[in-house]
Amino acid sequence: MADTHLTAPTRFVEVEGDRFAYRRWGNANSGQPPLLFFQHFRGGLDHWDPVITDGLAAGREVILYNYRGCASSTGTPHNRIEDMADDAAKVIRVLGLAKIDVLGFSIGGFVAQDFTRRHSDLVRKLLLLGTQPRGGDQAPDPRVLEVGTRPESTVDDFLFLFFGPSDAARQAGREFLERRFQRKDQDPPSSPELMQAQIEANIAYLAPIDPEKPFAHLAEITQPTFVLNGVKDVMVATLNSWHLVQNIPDAQLIVYPDAGHASQFQYPKRFVKHAIQFLEE
Repeated sequence: MADTHLTAPTRFVEVEGDRFAYRRWGNANSGQPPLLFFQHFRGGLDHWDPVITDGLAAGREVILYNYRGCASSTGTPHNRIEDMADDAAKVIRVLGLAKIDVLGFSIGGFVAQDFTRRHSDLVRKLLLLGTQPRGGDQAPDPRVLEVGTRPESTVDDFLFLFFGPSDAARQAGREFLERRFQRKDQDPPSSPELMQAQIEANIAYLAPIDPEKPFAHLAEITQPTFVLNGVKDVMVATLNSWHLVQNIPDAQLIVYPDAGHASQFQYPKRFVKHAIQFLEE
């Protein structure tokens, strides 16, 4: 029986003395490259939506991945996005993959951009969800820092951070949480050290490379790029998605209605259709 989001085993690959956790499953005979997922702040292997991962795995292999020191991965977490990107490139090369597609969500979108810029030979297509460029205008809701760094988040905290404010959006968030906890052998939670390192990495990422031309570096991303956000993202201002498509040469933007930071989790079936169209066209 083929593996799914709920059954794919957690595997490990060793790089520089540390073990990186990943899960890999899907259609290996599709002719499509594998799709590597980079997760959000503090997120691990089980913070993805099975509707999305299994939906995309029908047409290609998918690879879920934990950064160094995140959840079941070992080692000291990096506090620089470029180091996180370089780690991932080493893992991909150890796995023997010559070309992949890349999906990054939130801080994972930061990593995905640097991964693509620094290791362009590995990337065919790029998907950036709820994220921003270096030097972007993050402009979060003032409550985000307090709510997002609590040791234990409530359901209401999660819905505020990731979903739209309407009753329908919040219900979609509750349904996502039910799917997110279906797997029995859950990845362990990430550590306070990982959270602190990612906060430092996020702060450093807000500084532009060139203050006079803050988004010029995006021209280095020549791969076809799909950008997605919700119309009201309280963590990473939706305006940043416009900066991405204005400066990445071959980029397209979709904004989902009545949605927030995790618009792909609010509309998972819609997102799968859009992602497949992008990946296969």
